[in-house]
Amino acid sequence: MLIRFINDTFLIREFDFNDVDSLVKYANNYKIFRWVKDNFPYPYSIKDAENWITVSRNTTEGFNYAIATETELIGGIGVKFKEDVYRFSWELGYWLGEPFWGKGIMTEAVKEFTRYLFKHYNIRSITANVFEGNKASMKILTKAGFKLDGVIRKAVFKEKLFWDLYVYSLLREEVK
Repeated sequence: MLIRFINDTFLIREFDFNDVDSLVKYANNYKIFRWVKDNFPYPYSIKDAENWITVSRNTTEGFNYAIATETELIGGIGVKFKEDVYRFSWELGYWLGEPFWGKGIMTEAVKEFTRYLFKHYNIRSITANVFEGNKASMKILTKAGFKLDGVIRKAVFKEKLFWDLYVYSLLREEVK
């Protein structure tokens, strides 16, 4: 279980079934959906929120945590484990409710979360994939110390269009 206050404004914690209303309130947003994988539903329903909380609390494929204020969930952050020759490199994902954009919350959450992962787990790198055009996410990762490793051309198919995929990574020795 991970519970950590960050700058006294938000924390990273486990998802809870009390988060359902806030999860629907903030995740049901096309401006978020357009930049995430299609398994993040839109529209985002109460049933979707309940399913996500159940899955996130019981998965063996990674870690999924809520980003929250003292009173409500405002986003999510997690990693997916990789297997075989990729087992020492995990994939980061995150989202934040629109009212909280531009406040530095996600940059700090990514920094804190990745520091925690490198401190407590035997991993070498954390990767993050960003769709072409998602300048905000690119900026978050860069500020959090991630480096752009490359661009996989037209690797993403979203909303009937092909988009480039920007691949970022952070190595254990680069964490401050």
